[in-house]
Amino acid sequence: MNSEEIRNYCIAKKHTTESFPFDEYSLVFKVAGKMFALLDLEAELRMNLKCDPEYALQLREKYASIQPGYHMNNKHWNTIYFDGTLSRELFFKLVDHSYNLVVSKLPKNRRIACGL
Repeated sequence: MNSEEIRNYCIAKKHTTESFPFDEYSLVFKVAGKMFALLDLEAELRMNLKCDPEYALQLREKYASIQPGYHMNNKHWNTIYFDGTLSRELFFKLVDHSYNLVVSKLPKNRRIACGL
């Protein structure tokens, strides 16, 4: 998996924007203005994804490549390290989970206005 493939998957989601608000290496994806993913393009390829706290703990126990969110709230964010041990299917499922979690927290009128 490479950064372009990850970017294409994220940006294809409804009402998603991308930007570099922190530096030129941290690509942030937002849905309706709220961050759901951060892709680190600098050193090793890794990505921060929002996650339900209980599910986050389960994932960290099961997969060594899933760690508490690097420079994020460890309760609500995981960092995924692309070391080849995580399946593509699970990775994309985690991106979907992050996106859907953020969408579910948007005010109802905003979700309706965006068609989410």
